[in-house]
This record gives sequence, C-alpha cells and structure tokens, in this order.
Amino acid sequence: MPARFAPSPTGWLHLGHAYAALFAWRQAMETDGRFLVRLEDIDTTRARPEYETALFEDLAWLGVKWEEPVRRQSAHFADYQAALDQLAARELLYPCFCTRREIQEEIARAANAPHGPDGALYPGTCRDLEENERARRIASGQPYALRLHMSRALAAAAPEMKWQDLDHGIHTATPEIFGDVVLARKDTPASYHLAVVVDDALQGITHVTRGADLLPATHLHRLLIALLGLPVPLWRHHRLITDAQGRRLAKRDDARSLRQLRAQGWTPADVCRALDLPPARDSA
Repeated sequence: MPARFAPSPTGWLHLGHAYAALFAWRQAMETDGRFLVRLEDIDTTRARPEYETALFEDLAWLGVKWEEPVRRQSAHFADYQAALDQLAARELLYPCFCTRREIQEEIARAANAPHGPDGALYPGTCRDLEENERARRIASGQPYALRLHMSRALAAAAPEMKWQDLDHGIHTATPEIFGDVVLARKDTPASYHLAVVVDDALQGITHVTRGADLLPATHLHRLLIALLGLPVPLWRHHRLITDAQGRRLAKRDDARSLRQLRAQGWTPADVCRALDLPPARDSA
C-alpha cells in the first residue's frame, strides 16, 4: 500500500505538515506498506535548498522513515510534458493569452459569473479563437497558458466517473466545477493538478492521503486520471490543523513551525499531543 507525503520546499514545515506526514506514514506502516516523500518543487522560483534540508530534518526528528530516492518534480518536467502532449493530441487543450487582470476585468463585467472551488471560473475568452489567430499570437512570442477544454474533456471521458474516499464514501466526479482549468504556464511547466496525478501514477501510489481542503480537487484529478488512462487510487482526506482562531496554519506563521517548536524544546511526543495523535512507539 504505497502512500506518500508531498511537501513543497517553499517554507518551514508546521504542525499541519506534521499531521499530514504522520497520518500518511502511520497508515502505510499499519498495512505493512511503503511510504514515500516527494518534493513538489515545480515552482523553482520559490523552492529553496534550506527549506528542503529543514523538512528532511523535521521529518527525521518526528520519527518518520521514507524510501530513497526522493522524487523531485523539478527533475521530471518531461513526464508532465508527455501528459500535456497526450491531451493536446486529442485536442483537449487550448492556449489562453489572457492576463490575470484581463480575466478579472472580464469576470467583473459579467453578471452572476459562475464560481468554483478556486473562485470565479474562467469566462472562456480564448476558447474559440481561430487557429490562425492562435498561431499568430504564439509566433509573436505572446505568453500563454494551456487550459483544459472542459466540455471536450467531459465528452472524451467515461460518462460517469466514480472515486472513493475511505472516510467519506463513493463520489461521482463533477470536474466541471473547475471550468477550463490551467494545466501549464510558461513559468510553470505543469499545474499542481496535472503534476500530482502524473506523480502518483508513476510512483504507484494506491492510497492518496491529504487535507480536507483538497477534497474538491479530487473531482478534477479523477477526470485527468480518466483522460490519461491512469490507475485510480483510493483517497483519504484528513482533518486540517488550525490555530486558536480557527484559521488553517500557513508557512508564513513561523511561530508554529516545527523548526521553532524544536528550538523551544518540544519533543515528538509533544507534537503528537498537540495534534491529538497517539505517540509513536519511539517518541520521547
């Protein structure tokens, strides 16, 4: 039962990361499975080596053990490009030349613009551009993103896509809630949605554990899995760790980072108590 923890080395790990890592690791250990760590460092402008070093130190301090080698997204851009090529060959992608400001202005002009999990949906400005106009803009060097043509993608996929959450039962995927989502940009070779689906499949992950905030994204991931012909894993979306005001912990909150807590004398057992988890067998 391969499971994984996939942090981004763009800041210090906090208690929320500790819960996610321990949750996935313990699930793997309870079923005599494998546990992998993956670095989601596809955003090379924000990923920093000091954060990478610190996260491995934090995980080892917690008592988490993982297999080597660790997969780094930044070393596998060709895998994501192959997936994009597969979708493009079926005419399921189109270039979008809109800037974020232009999209926001278009949405503001529309009455009752539809919304999804990430906010207002893309209004489809570039969806029906003529091919010669697309070619002209690309040839001129105009930057663009690659968007999934959602209506075509739904037509190309199975008529009804199911996915199972081990705590919340079987769902019917409704990826249309995301609209024509971006799958790649010039400065980011693959979006989170595309990269995580490709990575999990290539690493043989059968049980995907992650926070409840990502449950809506699983609807989109199930569609991408269908389009790319990938194995369908099981999912488990665990609770989120919040601060005293009920806000989800963030990397910018250094006061609650594992690095800072360790400096204050916390032990792994203290972390488990704070997270309402039973202590690990070797916790001090």
